[in-house]
Amino acid sequence: MNRIDRLHAILTHLQSKRRVTAQEIADRFNISLRTVYRDVKALDESGVPVIGEAGTGYTIMEGYRLPPVMFSQQEANALLLGGKLAEKLTDGSVRKHFAEALFKIKAVLRTTDKENLDHLTNNIEVLRMRVPDEEAESHLSALQQAIVEKKAIFIRYHSGGKEELSERIVEPIGLWYYSMYWHLIGWCRLRKGYRDFRVSRIQRLQVKDESFEADKHPTLHSYIEKLRTESREMLEVVITMNNDTAKYIKNSRYYYGFVKEEPVNDDCSRMIFMTEHLEYFGRWLLTYTNSVKVESPQELKDKMASLTQELHQHYLG
Repeated sequence: MNRIDRLHAILTHLQSKRRVTAQEIADRFNISLRTVYRDVKALDESGVPVIGEAGTGYTIMEGYRLPPVMFSQQEANALLLGGKLAEKLTDGSVRKHFAEALFKIKAVLRTTDKENLDHLTNNIEVLRMRVPDEEAESHLSALQQAIVEKKAIFIRYHSGGKEELSERIVEPIGLWYYSMYWHLIGWCRLRKGYRDFRVSRIQRLQVKDESFEADKHPTLHSYIEKLRTESREMLEVVITMNNDTAKYIKNSRYYYGFVKEEPVNDDCSRMIFMTEHLEYFGRWLLTYTNSVKVESPQELKDKMASLTQELHQHYLG
């Protein structure tokens, strides 16, 4: 990246955040702190109102804005991919805003790039494995607002396991997408602890006027890391599977704790998993009938025999 491009990128970076440290700029552009100081000085001398605050970083004077940003074709293509994902993996409240943002982006593209983007639009599709419930999924935009403004929320929540409705006041700390659903992580005042609420099960949501102290809660990142590092009893499972069947689970096996695979012979492979729930794991293995065999542990072998017997009795009537 030449210096002119870097100066433009640094200015864009400065406008993207309230405050940016010199070290942050140095790390992003792989330059020395001395080069950062020279570049910021060059921006200041060119008329950009950069305000330096000792020990805290740089800010741009409120009200200063760049002219419309010119996107490269590759940047526009990347944004299109983001739009396709947003279309399938968010709800109507977010899709509307994202679509409006894409229109604004297209407005500043060169004519050739607009034509390329229109062509690419018809050649990219994202498959969603489940049909969304639009009535239940219209809360993401309001939840984002509550998280940013640190507002408590009222929710009427349908618990999938217990099949019951409950009303909660929650202090939201973040949104987490996993297992094909959006989840709200927050402090539940009813249960007096952090809870994971699947957004599609929120039947009613209201952002309250009441603010909460965000500093008393962990960040979403630290919350997730704590979940991952908590001590849990994980069991090693070793199975062999027919190679013709194994090729169909290349992706889905990672949802069940897949660790590694090794060949046994030309016909089958050995796979190692780590899991906490043998019954859940066993029910998954049942879908592959006699194409899979459990080597260990014995507890899973017994569980498979029990599940098979239950299935046999079920169909005997």
